[in-house]
Amino acid sequence: MVERKDGKIALEEHFYLPSYEAYGADGEALDGAAKAPNYLPDFFASVQKGLTDIKLRLEEMDRGGIERMALSLTQPGIQGIPDRKMAIDTAKRMNDELALMVEAHPKQFMGFAAVPLQDVRAACDEFDRCISNLGFKGVMINGYSNIGDMNTAQYLDEAPVWDFWARVDALGVPVYLHPRPPLMNQRRAYEGYEVLCDSPWGFGAETSLHTLRLILSGLFDRFPRIQVILGHMGEGLPFLLPRVENRLRHMSEKVRGKQQKPVTAYLRENFYITTAGHFRTQALINTLLEVGSDRVLYSVDYPYETVKEQNDWFDNLPISETDRRKISRENALKLLRLADAPSAAVSDKRP
Repeated sequence: MVERKDGKIALEEHFYLPSYEAYGADGEALDGAAKAPNYLPDFFASVQKGLTDIKLRLEEMDRGGIERMALSLTQPGIQGIPDRKMAIDTAKRMNDELALMVEAHPKQFMGFAAVPLQDVRAACDEFDRCISNLGFKGVMINGYSNIGDMNTAQYLDEAPVWDFWARVDALGVPVYLHPRPPLMNQRRAYEGYEVLCDSPWGFGAETSLHTLRLILSGLFDRFPRIQVILGHMGEGLPFLLPRVENRLRHMSEKVRGKQQKPVTAYLRENFYITTAGHFRTQALINTLLEVGSDRVLYSVDYPYETVKEQNDWFDNLPISETDRRKISRENALKLLRLADAPSAAVSDKRP
């Protein structure tokens, strides 16, 4: 692979290891990693290969001018393991194996930790280990965590998780909030159209609602330094959040949330938005108008999307080269505290 010194940095790029199932986790829960009857066979085969084939990933990075990828376990990852002990054990082993991948390619790969929020104390300890000992740059959380069974969930704004958010604040690294479908017992509206539960619609609907829960809970007033990354052009929030703000102002103080500022303020101060899996110029322009170019990050959503399709769009966007460089590289360098030295070496020391 050609060593790039000023290439793109991509943040929502997934992997899968067969050992996930060997540890007892339910591999069938993984989107695209076990069985995918809704996918065309050729597409599904390419996704499977992309999730596991490191050589192919490096070749795609080289062709697409991507210097570094932050790797994360594909959804629902640890969040989809309802058994507490299994979630704890699997997270540790997945993170250890990811660390070996990063160690083998330190100039190309970074790690986003997987955390077992089924046990918040264990999640805090594992998160700390990943950042302090393994040198990971953030954490990937796949929406709500199943607790005990697949119809019981714990959301990130709920009381037990606030101890984890305190640890996030202390460590000063970002949380990538990744989508997953709604709970199995909450899919009545999708009956007859089940394909919409997943990436075509349900992913964005579930994640945008989860984000609103975080904002209205007052989380970012208590921990104003926390930074959350949203993929897929912000899951529609740059377009939809102004309407939420407008309507909330007519609601009783008892019901409109604990947040202390207008909801759109949090999108601009506590969130970064990536281009992962979303290549629509009008949507990007709207996002830039809402949050500014300092808050947008390049990503592909590999291997569910292709580097070529993302780059054919991104490299020809009608934006300034200053903004293009911010989005493709400079914002990620700042957020992840990466060195931008001529050698493209990365420092694991946090200021």
